[in-house]
Amino acid sequence: MGIYDLDTPKLDRIRNGEMPFIERGADQVLARVLQTDRLELCASSDILSRTDTVVLVIGTPIDEFMNPSMRVFQRAVDELSPHMRTGSLMILRSTVYPGTTRYVEDRLASRGIEAVVAFCPERVAEGAALEEIRSLPQLIGAESELAFARASSLFQRLDVEIVRTSPMEAELAKLLTNTWRYMKFAIANQFFQIAESAGIDYNNVLHAIRHNYPRAADVPSPGFAAGPCLLKDTMQLAAFCPDHFPMGHAAMLINEGLPGYLVEQLDRSRALRGNTVGILGMAFKGDSDDPRTSLSYKLKKLLGFKGATVLTSDPYVEDPDLVPHDEVLQRADIVIIGAPHRMYRHLTPGGYRLVDIWGVTGQGIVI
Repeated sequence: MGIYDLDTPKLDRIRNGEMPFIERGADQVLARVLQTDRLELCASSDILSRTDTVVLVIGTPIDEFMNPSMRVFQRAVDELSPHMRTGSLMILRSTVYPGTTRYVEDRLASRGIEAVVAFCPERVAEGAALEEIRSLPQLIGAESELAFARASSLFQRLDVEIVRTSPMEAELAKLLTNTWRYMKFAIANQFFQIAESAGIDYNNVLHAIRHNYPRAADVPSPGFAAGPCLLKDTMQLAAFCPDHFPMGHAAMLINEGLPGYLVEQLDRSRALRGNTVGILGMAFKGDSDDPRTSLSYKLKKLLGFKGATVLTSDPYVEDPDLVPHDEVLQRADIVIIGAPHRMYRHLTPGGYRLVDIWGVTGQGIVI
């Protein structure tokens, strides 16, 4: 088993027994695997010549025009194909634009590599991968019986239920799943803004909606909906059906507009210019070390535009601009919870105004 990656510092960390990101239980698993000498870490694509199964974990990014870009797959296939064996199985794991599986297979063929390609999306939540990869059904989007059989044999080792689809069905299933979550967060954020604008405590409203009422048990709490997938995948789906996805566009406006809404509400009630604002939590979600596309950074920028001095802190994220948690609490006039880390549940009132739209502190959803 081998890992090929161009990020050699991360490979060195793995080689030294250190996970490069937070994943529950992964440190212990990595230590056991390293002891077996069965894991090869390599920064050269030559490693592909020694395997007949390649798992590709790159996804479709959004380009400068906010449309899905296939350039990353063009570069990947052109780089990998000289080292791949004919007859190899390539499994695409990350979210891709519909039609990417066929595109990759055709591009490999144009390079003289007759490979079988299947789309088998990862469906786990970041931080819970080791548990969920063995409990959630695995979609296998395969065009041919050969591709399905070979991909199935790989995932059957995890003893999970397998659901077969065509490649494009699986590609759409993954996009629709992420977009559905994003839209649920958007309606929660819209509900929050409606209640807030009416001067109503949304925490009480949310409790009334959910309490012992199963049909509304899945109404999310408000909060920043961000990360490397949800917005991007909603945009990919919008690009796939141009001019026919107004609900997706509305969800983007609501979720991406939430930091601006908070800043405007705060500035109306107390001018931000000359005040110090602290943001606790710069990851895109709670108890994560991943800051990719985190709306806490958008919030930081908007607060700065209003003339506030902004301090940021996070116990997990690596960022040279962060300051210690206690310093934020001591210096800030306003403290905003940007990511609902569990450690903030015990935040006690101080000489600052607390803004907790997540309701993580148990003190109500407050602006």
